[in-house]
Amino acid sequence: MDKLEQYRRIIISIVKKHASYKPSHGKIEALYICDQESDNYLLMDTGWDKTGRVHAVVFHLRIIDGKICIEWDGTEGGITRELLELGVEKDDITLGFIRPEYRQFTDLSVA
Repeated sequence: MDKLEQYRRIIISIVKKHASYKPSHGKIEALYICDQESDNYLLMDTGWDKTGRVHAVVFHLRIIDGKICIEWDGTEGGITRELLELGVEKDDITLGFIRPEYRQFTDLSVA
């Protein structure tokens, strides 16, 4: 299996795992969106809780030029850790939510 397919499978497994968790409050549904054509993978929460409408991106991952870009990570434990545990190389992970000029201070890809 080539690297791109491997990364897609890893990401989809992470998205589906997180989507299976039940929120502890409200009537909130976890929606996962896995678009392999554009290589965008999101987990969203939608529904209602005691404060009102819930419509939020939990995390958003993209594959760009063979690397995984974490556009947003609202998880407690961190998607980066999960990717590394599943065999993704540090050089193939970019923190898209960090300004490009500061990415050099991470031990991950700057691209």
